[in-house]
Amino acid sequence: MLAQSTHTAEDRRKALYQRGRTTIFACKADPRFSYSLYVPEDIKVDGEPNLLVSVHGTARMQFQYREAFTGFGQYNNTVVLAPLFPVGVCGDGDADGYKYILEGDIRYDLVLLSMVAEVEEMLGCRFPPFMLFGFSGGGHFTHRFLILHPEKLSAASIGSPGSVTLLDHDKDWWVGIRNLKELFGRELNVQALRAVKVHLVVGGADVETWEIQHKKDGRRFMEGANDAGLTRIDRNNSLRSSLEKQGVTVNQDIAPGVAHNMEGIVPYTIRFFRSVLRQQECQASK
Repeated sequence: MLAQSTHTAEDRRKALYQRGRTTIFACKADPRFSYSLYVPEDIKVDGEPNLLVSVHGTARMQFQYREAFTGFGQYNNTVVLAPLFPVGVCGDGDADGYKYILEGDIRYDLVLLSMVAEVEEMLGCRFPPFMLFGFSGGGHFTHRFLILHPEKLSAASIGSPGSVTLLDHDKDWWVGIRNLKELFGRELNVQALRAVKVHLVVGGADVETWEIQHKKDGRRFMEGANDAGLTRIDRNNSLRSSLEKQGVTVNQDIAPGVAHNMEGIVPYTIRFFRSVLRQQECQASK
């Protein structure tokens, strides 16, 4: 609802900047990073509204990732949070740091959790475990966040990551998870992981390999970097197999005729998230 002259200054400020498609907010915990929101104008903040986090790919089209879910948010009492992790925050031009969670002294998983806490404070609400989506570079982030913080998530939709971390205790991060505790202070929580609704989605024509093959002189090359398969479809299947071996139920969509394109896979993600909310509603009504 638009601000009216009869509203208080605080009501007008909220209506203009904290409802609908919001402005961009710097993250208080680390102002190098920012986020924008979609907040339904009639949001019910006293009933634990849903939260959907939508993580951009390498091109950083932040608003595109918010807009993809505004309709979903409007009709499902769901706040949409779209973070922005800029290129080169360490001054070295690195475009990929957020994808692997750890870059220098930056923990991107903790940055996101700080953003979530700030939005809760801003809106005066508490979110239940949230839905997380990411495409391409965001798909990197999403499945690695899932590995580290399954207890924070109700659902994860992992879109077309170029490289995947498998649940392999014989290989180090990022190829495997052998040194998870050493790097992140956390063990793999298999029980919590099995409780998350997991969705893998990739375009059926997403077969170009020029961007995803790790070369030996590359910044993040390590032994086994290319072992999960040649294409994003192959790597999608490898991730599915790795999760299923740990007892995780995985939903998978391979979108016919879709290349490496976020708009082509989002309808599958929306269908998945709608099914998750329906299941939650059915359980709550019992």
